[in-house]
Amino acid sequence: MFAIDQGSLPPAPGGRLPGLVSLWYSCAMHPHESKPFEAVAQALLDWYAHNARELPWRSDPQPYAVWVSEIMLQQTRMETVLPYYRRWMERFPSLVSLAQADLQEVLIHWEGLGYYSRARNLHKAAGVVLEQYAGMIPDTREGLEALPGIGRYTAAAIASIAFGRDEACLDGNIRRIYSRLFNVEEPLRSPAAETRLWTLAEQLLPPGRAGDFNQALMDLGSAVCTPQSPACLLCPLRSYCTACGLGVQAQRPVKTEKKPIPHKLVAAAIIERADGRILLAQRLPEGLFGGLWEFPGGKKEDGETLPEALAREIEEELDAAVAVGAEFGVYEHALTHFSLTLHAFRCRLADGREPRPVQASAVVWVTPAEMDAYPMGKIDRLIANGLRG
Repeated sequence: MFAIDQGSLPPAPGGRLPGLVSLWYSCAMHPHESKPFEAVAQALLDWYAHNARELPWRSDPQPYAVWVSEIMLQQTRMETVLPYYRRWMERFPSLVSLAQADLQEVLIHWEGLGYYSRARNLHKAAGVVLEQYAGMIPDTREGLEALPGIGRYTAAAIASIAFGRDEACLDGNIRRIYSRLFNVEEPLRSPAAETRLWTLAEQLLPPGRAGDFNQALMDLGSAVCTPQSPACLLCPLRSYCTACGLGVQAQRPVKTEKKPIPHKLVAAAIIERADGRILLAQRLPEGLFGGLWEFPGGKKEDGETLPEALAREIEEELDAAVAVGAEFGVYEHALTHFSLTLHAFRCRLADGREPRPVQASAVVWVTPAEMDAYPMGKIDRLIANGLRG
């Protein structure tokens, strides 16, 4: 922290000002605010006191509840998370109940939130805490980071909100706020930008108020300092914001051009027996959709038709031969790193070999009505629902 010598400041903003110089200037216009970082923090905390969102884990920020909320909110919007969080806490109200639950039930309760490694890691970490920490969640950032699925941001958020630790946070919302507040010109997520933003986050953190401050930043980024069309006139930090003063807030943070994501063409088999039961295969535990159940199949290779690709995939994955019949449906899905079009076909076994899990964890024959008990990804659930009519 430092005092401001107004005589050393540049003239009033008319040209371009470095981020901190603009902040110093703003504070100099308010003589009672001699410490600019403290002024920013206090302005934000004052705003938060009147504008904080009412969230179920905020009224009683128990460590387990805060942990679950932070994991669910990774790469997922608040309005999507809230109903899942409430349903989760009804079924798994404590760390012990989660640690002792079957992973398949955990995945069922997570189904639809996506990024299923979060659920697998949360379940695994709960077991670690129960076995190695006597059920007591670590209360430091370093201790939390040692658990599966918890990185620097999540550990800092839990430590500050649930345990009152003075830990700075930096997620997508907070990166955007700081990039505008200090007019950060380095491309987002670049090493230079990360170093600068983490330094600023730690400098701005108000001792003893880290939990409220971090949550205030999250709320500000969600409601005011939004990715498009930020509501600068309503922002409590407007007078301190360099990008706003320069009129470049819409260009911050600086983003690198995204590469086109690849598109995959996929075929899936609805293999039906004479008794009406249909085959499901369980994906291997690690990787994309790990542990979920699916209608087996895979990606079309160059030179193949979709039925040829499907027959090859079933041979490789399940050591079985199928006769590919009529197309059941076509489904589109976009993921973070690729998009796909999936064609589902009705199939039947073509020889006497019983499918076995060669490149899968397990196989099972079930009726369409029984499929609700098996956690699936979005497209497979759509197919399952379609089979029930």
